[in-house]
Amino acid sequence: MRKGSLLPPRAGREDRFKEACGVVGIYGHPEAANLAYLGLYALQHRGQESAGIVSCNGEGLLVHRGMGLVADVFTEEVLRKMAGPSAIGHVRYSTSGASLLRNAQPFVVGYRGGGLALAHNGNLVNAHLLRRELEARGALFQSTMDTEVIVHLVASAPGPSLMDRLVQALARVKGSYSLVVLTERALLAARDPQGFRPLVLGKRGDAYVIASETCALDLIEAETIREVEPGEVLQVDHRGLTGFKAFKGPRRQCIFELIYFARPDSIIFGRNVYQTRKALGRELAREQPVDADMVIPLPDSGVPAAIGYAQESGIPFEMGMIRNHYVGRTFIEPEQSIRHFGVKVKLNPAKDFFRGKRVVVVDDSIVRGTTSRKILNMLRQAGAKEIHQRISSPPTVGPCFYGIDTPTREELIAFSYSVEQIRDFIGADSLGYLSVEGMRRAVKEEDREFCTACFTNEYPVEVPEERPVRQLALFQEM
Repeated sequence: MRKGSLLPPRAGREDRFKEACGVVGIYGHPEAANLAYLGLYALQHRGQESAGIVSCNGEGLLVHRGMGLVADVFTEEVLRKMAGPSAIGHVRYSTSGASLLRNAQPFVVGYRGGGLALAHNGNLVNAHLLRRELEARGALFQSTMDTEVIVHLVASAPGPSLMDRLVQALARVKGSYSLVVLTERALLAARDPQGFRPLVLGKRGDAYVIASETCALDLIEAETIREVEPGEVLQVDHRGLTGFKAFKGPRRQCIFELIYFARPDSIIFGRNVYQTRKALGRELAREQPVDADMVIPLPDSGVPAAIGYAQESGIPFEMGMIRNHYVGRTFIEPEQSIRHFGVKVKLNPAKDFFRGKRVVVVDDSIVRGTTSRKILNMLRQAGAKEIHQRISSPPTVGPCFYGIDTPTREELIAFSYSVEQIRDFIGADSLGYLSVEGMRRAVKEEDREFCTACFTNEYPVEVPEERPVRQLALFQEM
């Protein structure tokens, strides 16, 4: 790793991971589109770039997609026109393909005399190779999404049923996928053999529900039945629920779902997310103790870990940083005299609260370090005597190729610099990360069932040397 003087990472880039996408599917309910809308509302944390719903009224597929938040994309009038007994939906943060309307999901195509819609959470590491092969055979692509590769593979696969063709298509892809597929006759769902991204099965009355997280089922008062198993393919139609385990592989679920991405009130990978994050905080307090007057979280993702840290250490927990929950994307940039505007618009320290105090600041991760540097500087200005940064995960040293939009390896501050250099850069009196072993203990891992590549650089699915790059849009959306 590079040592020496620490230069600030690239300016203007936010120091956070970007959310994975969220999917939902409903079959057998007269208000399927409405339930899909509510499900997406609960999954909004997984993506804020675009939202879409495709419903079926028994005769054909109805589609509505748009850029922005779920509540902005859909109106009562739109949902009224999408009435029907089945629907799928998607919220997106781009991990493959540009942030444009043509890349919004669900992806819809004409298919064998009808329609087919597909919504995908994940990332295919060999999509660029498959795309090149399909284009050489005459396939025409209308988006830059790796999701469209799956659609083309389904269309070109032989087989007596859609499930057969979907299984043949998925046998060719590598990487992560939790997806739902809708036709005029059926709803299908599938999860990759490693189970990188979460996917759960539920039921509301006689209707079946598929969703990325249980919080979506909770909102529509659906009963959680179980997880969709890694490698499993399900189909729901007029005959009911059928399915089988089409693919086998070592389970490698994304541990960062538990650390940061999933909503705290969800249960994923068989674990209560809120309690797991508290356990991470307790383990962090045991590994990285410090004398201080208070423990504060960086809202909202750092709150459960900070509670766990405070409980284990005996140091009082305080909500010293106040978050503005009504922040969207501001297009007004103030003059440079307003320091740290991009952070202040979201977080602000309580005035006169920190003066002369020793503070433990708990967060889930440090990516580039720029945001942490600004927040800690704000606490210094608020009068904090000492600031001790504690992180409830190990140093992030590798990018994710399985559905999380992380920076390149060179942009990750922990890849190039030591903990002491990072401490100096962010302006903390001390900096402590949770160890990989402590993280594994906190999540009660069995048989190395989690993907920890972003912390260990050990990738469970090989990434081709000729790695995919974010493609430029072929057309300009207006």
